[in-house]
Amino acid sequence: MKKLSALLPLLLMTTSSAEVPDLSGLQPMIARFAPVDLRVDTSKLSQPDRKALAKLVAAAHLVDDIFLTQYWSGNPALYRKLGKDSTPLGKARLRYFWINKGPWSALDELKAFIPGVPDRKPLGANFYPPDITKEEFEKWTGTLPKAQKDEAESFFTVIRRDAGRLHAVPFSKEYAADLRKLATLLREAAALTPNPSLRSFLNLRADAFLSNDYYASDLAWMDLDAPLDITIGPYETYNDELFGFKASYEAYITIRDDAESAKVRFFADHLQEIENNLPIDPKYRNPKVGAQAPIRVVNQVIATGDGDHGVKTAAFNLPNDERIIQQKGSKRVMLKNVQEAKFNATLVPIARRVLPAAAQADLSFDSFFTHILAHELTHGIGPHQLSINGRATTPRHELKELYSAIEEAKADVSGLFMLQHMFDHNLLPGGADAERKLYTSFLTSSFRTLRFGLHEAHGKGMALQFNYLREKGAFRDGPDGTFVVDLAKVKTAVRELDGELLTIEATGDYAGAKALLDRFGKLTPELNRAIERLRDIPTDIDPIPVTANKIG
Repeated sequence: MKKLSALLPLLLMTTSSAEVPDLSGLQPMIARFAPVDLRVDTSKLSQPDRKALAKLVAAAHLVDDIFLTQYWSGNPALYRKLGKDSTPLGKARLRYFWINKGPWSALDELKAFIPGVPDRKPLGANFYPPDITKEEFEKWTGTLPKAQKDEAESFFTVIRRDAGRLHAVPFSKEYAADLRKLATLLREAAALTPNPSLRSFLNLRADAFLSNDYYASDLAWMDLDAPLDITIGPYETYNDELFGFKASYEAYITIRDDAESAKVRFFADHLQEIENNLPIDPKYRNPKVGAQAPIRVVNQVIATGDGDHGVKTAAFNLPNDERIIQQKGSKRVMLKNVQEAKFNATLVPIARRVLPAAAQADLSFDSFFTHILAHELTHGIGPHQLSINGRATTPRHELKELYSAIEEAKADVSGLFMLQHMFDHNLLPGGADAERKLYTSFLTSSFRTLRFGLHEAHGKGMALQFNYLREKGAFRDGPDGTFVVDLAKVKTAVRELDGELLTIEATGDYAGAKALLDRFGKLTPELNRAIERLRDIPTDIDPIPVTANKIG
């Protein structure tokens, strides 16, 4: 009880007007997100699919409403209040609120930029009571029967306190009004589309919104094969910084790029080969990677909810349900138009600052795109089901709040390992020239990711990688503050780091994960100086969904 009493004053601390940026301070914060028009060609869609698309865009907007509530209980009221403030400062606050989907800046360690709110986003977002501690939750769940414990730790429940007692509430009850509307729109879209796989997914997902059982609709999503490629529902758990258990709602309404999807499909055919050669004890390798796991290249019409929160998603790998990963693998979705926008707005100017002139020509969109593809593919390989002292578990549950950073780092370096394996076995063309472009583009992209901040899983995972590779001599400092890749050392260093990360996941080694992150997951003085020199370059993009707005 003493721990809880000591924590309450911190939870109740709010930011005063003197502590938040004024208009002159807020404008450069907003400028870090370069506005980019997203336009998508819908002319090849059938007329029924165009009508279905309008329903799906409307559904995506509803997802924003749910996510705002999930992220912080005060969000809906604050959003309404900001919308009534017509002053220049009020308009700037509203715009930055919408980029972040809350009053905390994603690029500034989640610090408040609006007065009268908690100093920082609550660790448990709005998934838990604001005064809960990790110790209280674990003590409570330790007393529960297995079925109730599983429900408390489920992706799809929130934890509430009534009369001092904790209990789990299913999403279907917590967000009932919005989910009923969502279900209706999805069923209306299903009735319009001529594609049977899309119709099946939309109807099953509508059912899931009301039943809170997402298994059947996730299986249907894995089998989705349609011009309209839709992802909608509760997926990622990054916003639950207490345990990484609770899923946030997001939506990606996209149109499949058939030509690009055909080009990259062959990567999926080599997943088992990569798994069989991972730099890890063979007993931890998966003999049955989901070979049929699909991969899609799409162009984004609109993203909402957690999919449009802070740093914008360039690709994703879902679902997170380990049962489905074991059975079917996981689907990788590449948002090609978003990636191109990020590359042009951020990587090209970053390269001019962090690479020596001779290396700048090696920056390549093809290498950037291919590594993101490999990153998403390799989320699906490596350990996913563990047995520790006879107890069935997963890396996510064993590594808890450290899992996301470790998994993002593992996917990055496993992606590099995969591509190097394919170069070595003549499965990819280009030879030494292609290898140089791959690692140089990765080095440049690491600064893009580091600028997101270390509170964010991708940023912390990237700091781990950069500092590890630098210590091994794979990345070398230039005399003018630039960095170069040492091709003679980078391949071995990547292999060694991949082995460490995979072994941590395979053994559920929380202490090992913490030690690795404590040692390498930080900004060194050299990194801070390099990042400081990038201050005037946009950190990310602010997509303007031009096509969706016309449809809406």
